[in-house]
Amino acid sequence: MSDIFEGSGNCLCGSVRFTAKNVSKNIGACHCSICRKWGGGPLMAVDCGTDVSFDGEQNISVFNSSEWAERGFCNKCGSHLFYRLKESNQYIVPVGLFDDDKMFVFDHQVFIEEKPSFYCFANKTKEMTGEELFANYAPPSE
Repeated sequence: MSDIFEGSGNCLCGSVRFTAKNVSKNIGACHCSICRKWGGGPLMAVDCGTDVSFDGEQNISVFNSSEWAERGFCNKCGSHLFYRLKESNQYIVPVGLFDDDKMFVFDHQVFIEEKPSFYCFANKTKEMTGEELFANYAPPSE
């Protein structure tokens, strides 16, 4: 079974649909304070690469959440649609939006040092601090 597949989904009200050509099967949980404020808990999402298309783009609003990323949501129902890295145009999409979730595997957690003590996942996953995440994946500084 491939680690990459094509997937599609939609927001809660159906005003926005998306298709992603290169969806990773690996679910990550982000415990950073921004993700937790955005959704009330950890963001559980998958890397969808850069080949993502949307129907209903007029219903997408974008929040510029940092120097390097923005967050998109449906302006009709409020569903979180994506976290997008500006420099690479890489989309991270909440796993709950996908039409079919049978192929996903929860395998990593990031910003583990910011995870509050009131919840804990039973799954055994790779855990990275924010510093480790940036060291591994941030673009090289010039």
